[in-house]
Amino acid sequence: MPGEGKVQFLVGDAGQEDAVARGVDAAADNGRLDIAVANAGIGSLAPIQEIQDSDWQRVLQTNLGGTFYLIKSAAGYMTDGGAICAISSIAGVRTHRFMSAYCTSKAAIEMLVRNSADELGVKGIRVNSVCPGLVETDLAAGLLTTEAVYKDYRRCMPLNRHGQPEDIAKAVRFLCGPESTWITGVSLSVDGGHHLRRGPELDPIVDAIYAQ
Repeated sequence: MPGEGKVQFLVGDAGQEDAVARGVDAAADNGRLDIAVANAGIGSLAPIQEIQDSDWQRVLQTNLGGTFYLIKSAAGYMTDGGAICAISSIAGVRTHRFMSAYCTSKAAIEMLVRNSADELGVKGIRVNSVCPGLVETDLAAGLLTTEAVYKDYRRCMPLNRHGQPEDIAKAVRFLCGPESTWITGVSLSVDGGHHLRRGPELDPIVDAIYAQ
């Protein structure tokens, strides 16, 4: 985006309400809070009978809890309205075998976004989500570098390629910007069309993990 600005970094755990609140407080201290984006997230890859309770709780608390805490805290500062965007996932709308914790957290975010949009609309606060598909990030590195899995991902995407972080950033910018002032409670898929097809086959990665 053009123009000058500054970035402030704060270290905290997105799964802890007080840490998220401190981050929102720090942002609001710079003036006013118009936009908030819930972007922190972690993953888990395991057959459902192998998922440890600690991993299940950690994924749900970070992904779903972190999004809830951000919406709750940010809305308190948006007295003149504002825009909140949650980063969800294709995994919240299509099954991804061996990713039950992650899929569940993202599906719950979708309902949280819709309920928040319904409640906060009277205050002029819009709440939407972006559902990325396979994007070139550190979190997705294993999916991109395992040839059989990556080829299957591409078969699941009509546009036949993975995305870049900029693809997601542009969608967030739209949903939080002046072009979308009459849009709320929407889930925008940015996934090369993956939502039109099935989830990927992740067996090669899981087989390699549990063969050790």
